[in-house]
Amino acid sequence: MRDLLIHWLVSAVSLLIVAHFVPGFEIRGLGTALIAPVVIGLVNATMGLILKILTLPLTILTFGLSLFVINALTLQLASLLVPGFVVEGFAAALLGAIVLSVVSTILRFLFRV
Repeated sequence: MRDLLIHWLVSAVSLLIVAHFVPGFEIRGLGTALIAPVVIGLVNATMGLILKILTLPLTILTFGLSLFVINALTLQLASLLVPGFVVEGFAAALLGAIVLSVVSTILRFLFRV
């Protein structure tokens, strides 16, 4: 249970860091930063999983780089569902997905989650 809470908080902090550095990627408030990772996780577990299965040949062909596109689409869909979480356009979503992957990987390494 403790690991799940730390994982959730690291995801929220990662989103806040991405929102600070990526133009067009906004999180309005701490409450939104805490809700958005849950919604992103749910969208990723449903629609993201279906998209990843359907695009597996493309993922293999692009050595996994197409997963950033799927993650960008997941972020855009989550931004439509969470008030106060705004992703303005696909370019912001794609850059946000890349930066979010890097930031969350670093934070997970630091907190050993």
